[in-house]
Amino acid sequence: MTTAAESHQLEQPAPEDIRVETVLDALADPVRLSIVRALATEPGGVACGEVPLPVSNSTRTHHFRALREAGVISTRVEGTRRISTLRRADLDALYPGLIGAVLAATQ
Repeated sequence: MTTAAESHQLEQPAPEDIRVETVLDALADPVRLSIVRALATEPGGVACGEVPLPVSNSTRTHHFRALREAGVISTRVEGTRRISTLRRADLDALYPGLIGAVLAATQ
């Protein structure tokens, strides 16, 4: 049984398995770009429900999962909360300037 004090990471691709075409596909959606912009300003991460989005909870879950599976974000479970962070260091190492350019172009 998991207690509220325990935390674990949800499955995500290893850095060497992140592909640029998958990242770009994930970033092509305006809702996902909103999520990435929100996470870019919070290096410690944000609970999924705290990011204001104009979508239902099930659609929100879908967008966070798509970003995680693409390697754009990392999500850890803390009790009943899912805390997501932008994988900026991994993405910058693999594709220098990509996230910075995407963030600058969408503001």
